[in-house]
Amino acid sequence: MKKIFSVILMALVALSVSGQEKKVKTGWKFGGALPATTYDSNLGFQYGALVEFYNYGDGSTYPDYFDHTYTEVSHYTKGSGIFRMMYESNHLIHGVHLTSDLSYLPDMATDFYGFNGYESVFNDNWMKYDKATGPVDPYRSAMFYRFQRNEFRFKNDFQGKLSGDHIKWSAGFAIQDFMIDTVNIPTLNRGKKDKLPYNADMPGLFKYYQDLGLISANEADGGWVNIVKVGVTWDSRDNRPNPMKGIWTEMGVEIAPKFLGNDWGFTRFYITHRQYFTLIEKNLSLVYRLGYQTTLSGKVPFFYQSQFITSMLTGATSEGLGGSSTLRGILRNRVIGDAFFLGNVELRWKPIYFKFLKQDCYLGINTFYDFGLVTKDITLPSDLSTTFLTTLPAENYSDFFHGGKDKLHQSAGISIMPVMNQNFVIAIDIGKAFNAQDGNIGFSIGLNYMF
Repeated sequence: MKKIFSVILMALVALSVSGQEKKVKTGWKFGGALPATTYDSNLGFQYGALVEFYNYGDGSTYPDYFDHTYTEVSHYTKGSGIFRMMYESNHLIHGVHLTSDLSYLPDMATDFYGFNGYESVFNDNWMKYDKATGPVDPYRSAMFYRFQRNEFRFKNDFQGKLSGDHIKWSAGFAIQDFMIDTVNIPTLNRGKKDKLPYNADMPGLFKYYQDLGLISANEADGGWVNIVKVGVTWDSRDNRPNPMKGIWTEMGVEIAPKFLGNDWGFTRFYITHRQYFTLIEKNLSLVYRLGYQTTLSGKVPFFYQSQFITSMLTGATSEGLGGSSTLRGILRNRVIGDAFFLGNVELRWKPIYFKFLKQDCYLGINTFYDFGLVTKDITLPSDLSTTFLTTLPAENYSDFFHGGKDKLHQSAGISIMPVMNQNFVIAIDIGKAFNAQDGNIGFSIGLNYMF
């Protein structure tokens, strides 16, 4: 923990140095270089670096900028990585806000807990082992609920005014190649003192789903998912980093037509509504987010079902349900279905204002309640129980599947938010799942308010 807060201090110092320059800036300027160090209980510690540059043009719009570049190279101790170059422009196309993202996102151990939320049983004991005494019965593998997913992505989002100051159109396209495989535990163990114990003859859930025909041979290898997207947005927020009032609602469709070289064709609809209420001027607000996403036609490959659609990508990834960006405290990607409903409610308080290295800072404290639900199942075969008995005779059906529709997945917790100059926000989230089937406690350190 001491190491984490030393990194936070380094980041604040770096930003304060650049923030002490008060005069209007013009042209391209160095925005800063920071260690990319965070923690997420689903991903592990992140280490690496990021660097930013800003183009202020003739300075007429300062402190707003014409162009912005962001480059990150980082890795997580549990196998994920981020190799990302992002370009953002407010002037390259007149009247259009553009973001272009080129990324390679390797993930040697991405989470997979089955389909349709609670219809799939999660057994935490299968992944637990004692480092001092070794595996404890009924341990199977620390990677039982994992598979390997490496992604190449070239994504472009566009947004412009449609009517007045608040109504905007949005559009975009993305070229994405997913490379899927089983977890390579010997590779994960390479060079590590504390190695993951494993049995090469013990398959994970990903392999079981292939054997049962729930994941096709085509899906099991990954493939291309090239999409186009159109939508409309209403945005009346008074401040983007932490709004105190206003509405931010977006809706649209994402289409993956086969003529774009896709291995699958599908159409999905999304709508996300966010609203902000001031309870005490400048200091206390109540905010909430409601989201719905559904497949309208075609088949979405299992590894793409976790992608959370937004009008514009604001971080390296956008996926859930479950994890630090959707349901805090709940296992990453625990809730997967053909349609889902998401909700987040936060009480945001700013109890302490202070100066740090001559910069205006405040400490925010949030309490939150998150919830989600699969509203449309991924269809499973009607004779699944019979197939299971013949395909996996040594296993118990009830250890993997539970009948009935999904029920509400819930978590609650607290966030501590050190903020400098209103824009640089560090988010420290601690969330507790209400149901042991969703995990226990999730902890993460990252940047920015969730919405």
